Amino acid sequence: MKVPPAIRVGGEIDAFCNKCQLNLAHTILAMVGSKVVKVKCNTCDSEHHYRGEQPLEKAQSFAAPRKSSASPAAKAAKAARAATSKASKIEVSWEDAFKGKDVSKARKYSPKETFKPEDVLDHPTFGLGLVVAVRDEKIDVKFRQFEKTLVHGKGVPADQAGVVMKNPTVSTEP
Repeated sequence: MKVPPAIRVGGEIDAFCNKCQLNLAHTILAMVGSKVVKVKCNTCDSEHHYRGEQPLEKAQSFAAPRKSSASPAAKAAKAARAATSKASKIEVSWEDAFKGKDVSKARKYSPKETFKPEDVLDHPTFGLGLVVAVRDEKIDVKFRQFEKTLVHGKGVPADQAGVVMKNPTVSTEP
């Protein structure tokens, strides 16, 4: 087998650099016969074994691709769970969710207020919404166009969340 003239010690070859996480130009440092075994990245100067070029993954976004440590079996199980949860999810229209609700008694949204499921709130940006879930300091609210997660109960001590004080007294002692 005849080796192309560019494939020689001191020549350049494209290879995957683990440090840069890209296919880049490398200088060939060592060969065994016609096989490249060690290269040096021309960008970061790191030396490593030659692994050849890695296939490029199609980027889903402008963010760097995430490394996946899950096995193929784990990925298949996750896909199956997602498929069953999507199939069992029941969507209720916004109009149906508001049937029987008194919209005139909608409370103005404030992060300091506390809400419970089925509360109707009036958000200054998103409009009327219905609280569908409550988790600690967050609530899921269904608006006409979308569902949003909002904060609630900020500034209220955890032991008094949901408790409204009537006639609070203010101490003037130093």
